[in-house]
Amino acid sequence: IFTEGSTATAGDSLLRPDLAYEAIRLARTLAALMPDEPEPNGLLALCELTATRFPARTGPDGEAVLLADQDRRRWDRSAIRRGMAALDRAAALGAAGLGPYGLQAAIAGCHASAPSVPETDWERIVLLYEALGRVAPSPVVELNRAVAVAMAQGPQQALAIVDHLVATDRLAGSHLLPSVRGELLGRLGRTSEARAELELAARLCRNARERAVLLRKAAALA
Repeated sequence: IFTEGSTATAGDSLLRPDLAYEAIRLARTLAALMPDEPEPNGLLALCELTATRFPARTGPDGEAVLLADQDRRRWDRSAIRRGMAALDRAAALGAAGLGPYGLQAAIAGCHASAPSVPETDWERIVLLYEALGRVAPSPVVELNRAVAVAMAQGPQQALAIVDHLVATDRLAGSHLLPSVRGELLGRLGRTSEARAELELAARLCRNARERAVLLRKAAALA
């Protein structure tokens, strides 16, 4: 429910706050019903720390605002405090360390506590994604790790991760893979390839707001 609320799969709206906040309500209830379990608190932390960016994620006309362009003064500081408190509870309860939701919440916490994209602790985010890949492996986790590697170590290392996902056909039909690959190719100066990847991502994307961002990026490379 929260995933659909925080980035709508299809349609003309990027966010569906009604769904997202209902998911947070359910997560709070679950954490209260299972006070000795770490993962409900990890889930609650993840939802709260992700929702903190909602006020800055869209512009006046509902257009998507990328993380690097968001006014962090508009982020919900109360949600950050609640999320970090839930993350602390998850860490205290988890004798074997954070679980999948807790690790994702820790990643969201890195973003929430950073003053800007360049000042984000990308090395720590890479380590957290590596840990997440061990406990809950998936191609999306690998793709997100590639994004963090690009920020921490450069696009060439990240492209190797993405190209492996392409070679193994693990995200076929998803717009996420060509969108990340297009970004990396653009940073490497391979503009014609980057534009083709971003245009492919736009064709695969079912959300109109996300599609518009991808097309703007592709056009900027023309």
